[in-house]
Amino acid sequence: MAGVAAVIEDGTVRRNDAGAERETLGRDVLGRRLPPLKERLYPAMPRDFDGGWIATLAITVLAGVLRFWHLSNPVKFVFDETYYAKDAYSLLKFGYARQFIDQPEGAADKAILAGNLDVFKDTPSLTVHPEVGKWMIAAGEQLFGMTPFGWRFMPALFGTLTVLLLIRTVRRMTRSTLIGCIAGLLLAVDGLHFVMSRVALLDIFLAFWLVAAVSCLVADRDWTRRRHAETLDKPVSDGERRTIGRWLLIRPWRIAAGICFGLALGTKWSAVWVLAAFGVMAFAWDFGARRALGVRFAFVKSALVDGIPAFVSLVLVAVVTYVATWTGWLLHDNAYDHNWAASNPAHGVMKVVPDDFRSLLAYHKEVLAFHTGDYIKHATHPYASNPAGWPIIARPIGFDAVNDIKPGTPGCNAPTGTNCLQVISALGTPLLWWGGALALIAALVLWIGTRDWRLGIPIVGFVTCWVPWFAFDDRPIFFFYAVTMIPFTVMALALILGKVLGPARAEMSTATPRRLIGTAVVGAFVVLVVLNFAYIWPILTDEVLPHPDWLSRMWFKSWI
Repeated sequence: MAGVAAVIEDGTVRRNDAGAERETLGRDVLGRRLPPLKERLYPAMPRDFDGGWIATLAITVLAGVLRFWHLSNPVKFVFDETYYAKDAYSLLKFGYARQFIDQPEGAADKAILAGNLDVFKDTPSLTVHPEVGKWMIAAGEQLFGMTPFGWRFMPALFGTLTVLLLIRTVRRMTRSTLIGCIAGLLLAVDGLHFVMSRVALLDIFLAFWLVAAVSCLVADRDWTRRRHAETLDKPVSDGERRTIGRWLLIRPWRIAAGICFGLALGTKWSAVWVLAAFGVMAFAWDFGARRALGVRFAFVKSALVDGIPAFVSLVLVAVVTYVATWTGWLLHDNAYDHNWAASNPAHGVMKVVPDDFRSLLAYHKEVLAFHTGDYIKHATHPYASNPAGWPIIARPIGFDAVNDIKPGTPGCNAPTGTNCLQVISALGTPLLWWGGALALIAALVLWIGTRDWRLGIPIVGFVTCWVPWFAFDDRPIFFFYAVTMIPFTVMALALILGKVLGPARAEMSTATPRRLIGTAVVGAFVVLVVLNFAYIWPILTDEVLPHPDWLSRMWFKSWI
């Protein structure tokens, strides 16, 4: 490019002796010659009409068929559906959560399954999670009624959409439709993600909004770097380019990420750790881009022109979005704690805060006390699981079980002397999780060793969805919380499998069959994961199984 200072070497723009600007290619940490700066800032995307969307939609449809298949079974409330499905319907009917009849035990559940929905008291209910996930469940109940299919419809839909998002995100990161589709297929056949997509709990929505937020940040990285790259085609002086670079204050994808993070927080508060970590990572990407352009004092300048707008777009937008998700509570005087401020006069600076918001703050303090107080710390549960064992599925959780089904009962073909049972186990596909654990270790090593930004995304996502739970291991916590970890685990696994696969341009000669060997290894692993998922399918879907067949799928005592 004549007349353009295009490429950096060691972070600075060079000129030749004649004053004409030229490209000087550096080398990466492995000694390979770097491509031109413009290509490094924004590598070309593969074209969608070459099959990208066809493959994406095919895998998404597969994930959807799996998740919607016999979604109404079992026809009862499974595990904590008894709380969330009823809370959701209460929001739909009254605008805020109400208590439901609880005497005799299970009376409300039995009434609802019999078609009687008059099970709510006039008293408000303290719900210990924000309302976004419950409103999403309520949308399905609005469409299909207060039935098992109704309260499970939205979890299945958004579990399926998470597969779609992951494919497109990994494709954008790698510029490879194949690697993106590998990631989507692996997530589609993960047992934990599958089960959580078929029950009306909140965590599948949390996983979706977190993946959506990260997807928006990856799109924002592309969006900004493409615009930075465009400046390389313009005849500007070194001094002008290196003064600040391009101003990009309004960034739609980053605002969208802030909204998604706000909705994630509005589902469960644990999203705050992911927001904080990816906020720092987004700034690091911005700083790296300006340094690559040769901007002097890039860190300080990026903090001003990128960091402050990023704080507004991510943190403040997320906070505003989160508060907006409490609109139903704010609009209903009968909601729990809504009138707290009326009997608790404000003091000091709190006098400028409207009473509704002071009451909302008091409500949040009560919820926090529930999650951290002595009551929950002294509670026990047979399926409580230490987070240290989550990456290797040390202690999965059973959501439902019917034991001692006698031979001759429809579906029970057990031999004489053996009974059958039906279970729903929230169990990750073992080969996928164990391979994913190894891939995360490899990704961490390669991220540090090669400074490949793509590998940082699954590492940061996994760590922020996992490590914070160690601070709460003095209370019962459960393996199904790890459903937020598995999209990032799958992302790391897909990236590592991409390295095993090798570049598409690798020679296929008999002397160096690099691509052929990589294809065989990757293909074999994916097939084994699919077969492993098929093998555990009966214990994920409440199928009737002879006891020996069930036991053959319980590979460790801690799984029982």
